[in-house]
Amino acid sequence: MVFQAFSDYLLLEKKYSELTLKAYLNDLTTFESFIASEFDIQSTEHVNYQHIRNWIVALVEQGISNRSINRKVSSLNTYYKFLLKTKTIEVNPLQKHKALKVSKKIQVPFSENELNQVLEQLNDAKDFEGLRNRAIIELFYATGIRRIELVQLKLKDVDFANNILKVLGKRNKERFIPLIDSVIESLNTYIHERNKLDNIEDSSYLFLTSKGVKIYETLVYRIINDYFSKASAKVKRSPHILRHSFATHLLNQGANLNAVKELLGHSSLAATQVYTHNSIAELKKVYSNAHPRSKKQ
Repeated sequence: MVFQAFSDYLLLEKKYSELTLKAYLNDLTTFESFIASEFDIQSTEHVNYQHIRNWIVALVEQGISNRSINRKVSSLNTYYKFLLKTKTIEVNPLQKHKALKVSKKIQVPFSENELNQVLEQLNDAKDFEGLRNRAIIELFYATGIRRIELVQLKLKDVDFANNILKVLGKRNKERFIPLIDSVIESLNTYIHERNKLDNIEDSSYLFLTSKGVKIYETLVYRIINDYFSKASAKVKRSPHILRHSFATHLLNQGANLNAVKELLGHSSLAATQVYTHNSIAELKKVYSNAHPRSKKQ
């Protein structure tokens, strides 16, 4: 009953996506099972911090990363804040909890050369899947959208008359991203081929499989990984790295940080600042090559 109320709160009031909601509820269910088996506690409302601490230790012993554990505890904290708000509990057992330390991972973006190599692979694409994959890669790099945002795109979200894409981001927040001519051309070519599919079930969605159903996240990941494995030796080759490349390359070319924030759909500037690492590295290289006192004699 409480889980259902919490679920409605996340979905209706906080406007979390179905995917995020599923993750939160999964974390809660896992914790509920743990306290039931370890402490014979049947309700998540009757726990203290020590119970939660034991759960964290158990997760560490299972080999789960600190980053993943912090995410799970964050789900739990949101839940207890909800119980506090609804006066179901009087004290949040996590109020003094400190997150586990995590090492900061610097994501290495694809270079412009690597991106050009991938797009060259698709220059001669003529079949449905080849044209779709080119459109997907171009759209990722030209807009910096998230994988789930791409999956959820509808045909009506592309304004071909004004070269604008409407994206539904986190918490159902809409943003509008301008589209360059090459992306419009790739989308038009793909849609022309898409319309030739024998059977289209999910007709409102932009990107489909060859069976005419909405594309799914694991397929999108596989597409990016497969193409970029032929052009890049980087360990991580994912849609998120394309998003990272979009932001980094814009900043390298002098784009305003606030403008990049809006394009990415970030709620705070702090989230966008992680992408400045590589642009600072680029500035250092330019400075080193240009400043008279830095030149080797």
